[in-house]
Amino acid sequence: MPVQSASLRLTLAALLACSAAPAFAAGGGGGGGGGSMPSQSAPQYDPAVEYRKGITALEAKDYKAAKMAFDHVIAVAPSDANSQYLAGMARAGLKDWKGARRFFEKSVKLGPNFVPARSQLGVAYAMVKDKAKAEAVLADLKVMAGKCASECSDAANLKSGTDAISAALSSAPQASTATSMLFANAAAGDGAYLEAVGLINEGRYDAAITSLRTAQISFGPHPDILTYIGFANRKMKRFDVAETYYRQALAVAPHHRGATEYFGELMVERGDLAGAKVMLAKLDSQCSFGCAEAEELRRWITAGKSPHS
Repeated sequence: MPVQSASLRLTLAALLACSAAPAFAAGGGGGGGGGSMPSQSAPQYDPAVEYRKGITALEAKDYKAAKMAFDHVIAVAPSDANSQYLAGMARAGLKDWKGARRFFEKSVKLGPNFVPARSQLGVAYAMVKDKAKAEAVLADLKVMAGKCASECSDAANLKSGTDAISAALSSAPQASTATSMLFANAAAGDGAYLEAVGLINEGRYDAAITSLRTAQISFGPHPDILTYIGFANRKMKRFDVAETYYRQALAVAPHHRGATEYFGELMVERGDLAGAKVMLAKLDSQCSFGCAEAEELRRWITAGKSPHS
């Protein structure tokens, strides 16, 4: 099913601001969720809403509230590197450096090239007196900075990161409050998301993924973003990566119709018609009067292969 920008019935910012509407209830395309009520086993928290709460709390230096919000996000979406990083930042704000270190380690494991998390991990090692590990992280960042030069997008983060670790190692007063926050407002996130939709429609999938990751900084593990990252990877035949993102989207929003449809299409492309039929049955159970996602997946299954390949 081609990605349709018209499927963005509400901007992400509106979704996050609208507390009266059920989470992810809009329909259509890769950006639509299911219309059914959440099941008994559905996540207790809306991770996108909790993520924005956490960022707002961090900006206000309300570290206890930030910790709680990001813990709620991670309970639903443990594979989100941004959320792990920000959970660490909340603990750093509370001077819980051992706790912060654990979350920075998880973030770096999930995103090895995520410079802010690597930088804060080095600071955390220094603050818990693990000098050898702090120096190792500092050395790695200096190597990255040498390869990056002044033009690359991570140049500023690499410089602030090396400065922060060096300050922490020297026990400078600013070390304990060194931050490398990745805050972005909802409007910026919406802009990046809409840009990504346009890039996908143009077939520029790598560029779309870059824009979607920018949107993730604003919105965290939002199922629409996860679904489109999966879609873009799938179009580039990165099937295993695509499956990972579809599964993440469905873990966050089990009734997300776009993710269910696209996961079913991926199964058709892999020759797993039985699995695709399971996805179709899920859509049929949600769409009492039919829906575009179910009909499109039905066409894929009938064809037995990707109609767009």
